[in-house]
Amino acid sequence: MDWIEITVSVKPSDLEEAEAIANMTVDYGIYIEDYSALEEEVMDIAHVDLIDEDLLKKDRNTAKIHIFIDPEDNISEAAAFLSERLRNAGIDFEISTENVQEDDWLNNWRKYFKPQKIGEKLLINPSWFEVPKDNTRAVLNIDPGLAFGTGKHETTRLCLKMLEKYVKEGQSVLDIGCGSGILGIASVLLGAQKSVGVDIDEKAVKTALQNAELNKVEDKFTAVCGDLTDKINEKFDIIVANIVADVIINLSLGVESFMNKDALFIISGIIDSRADEVRAKVSEKFALVEEAKDGCWYCFVFKNK
Repeated sequence: MDWIEITVSVKPSDLEEAEAIANMTVDYGIYIEDYSALEEEVMDIAHVDLIDEDLLKKDRNTAKIHIFIDPEDNISEAAAFLSERLRNAGIDFEISTENVQEDDWLNNWRKYFKPQKIGEKLLINPSWFEVPKDNTRAVLNIDPGLAFGTGKHETTRLCLKMLEKYVKEGQSVLDIGCGSGILGIASVLLGAQKSVGVDIDEKAVKTALQNAELNKVEDKFTAVCGDLTDKINEKFDIIVANIVADVIINLSLGVESFMNKDALFIISGIIDSRADEVRAKVSEKFALVEEAKDGCWYCFVFKNK
């Protein structure tokens, strides 16, 4: 199967905001090329000043965002969305597209996905990596396939840190828009007795179930495909939703019926330009417990009033 690669070229100084916009375009498969601080980064990481000649030839004045789109999706709509949002943000950019094979996409993407420590307790480990022998953290092995959720994105990291803080032994967790299953599976590793993921994407649900098996938590985690109100008929101690602002606002109107008395509502996927609006809207029904920010993205923790 062919994929369409959209490449967005921007100034390195605009990269953070442009990356946030790109992440609103698709929920899978982007990677970044930014060589503007190559020497400094190599020295910080490797503590050597010997750099491959091919790397030294890279353009230091341009950062590139590579976005991979399923050809079944509307490519022109995705490009139009990017153009409009980037223009509104005052970012100078160029957009180009080309076909790439799925194997190339998977290989390119996997090169940039490495084991990562999140919070104080978790190690997110790509399924094709060996866990370091000296690791003392709970290991969440993940193969996201074509679903969103690797732990690399700021919103996922924010949610994982909040789950680490608030999940208690024996609790139940509902993940709305579960993607790869990373948040629901992490909840089990952090002590939840039961975790349920729901997603409207069949591929995501299949991936989430496979990741549950990979982590040997299929007895405590399950995922279902469909709309929340059609598929879920019980209440939970924690509900987490890492989606987008408009969906979260709408969700807040009815999510209370799925919450136990003292339940928490953890939400992310909220870009900074929408944070005040989301905070105000959700606060009409719930009490704000905590908020955190990572880059351009916010995460809020609410509870029943």
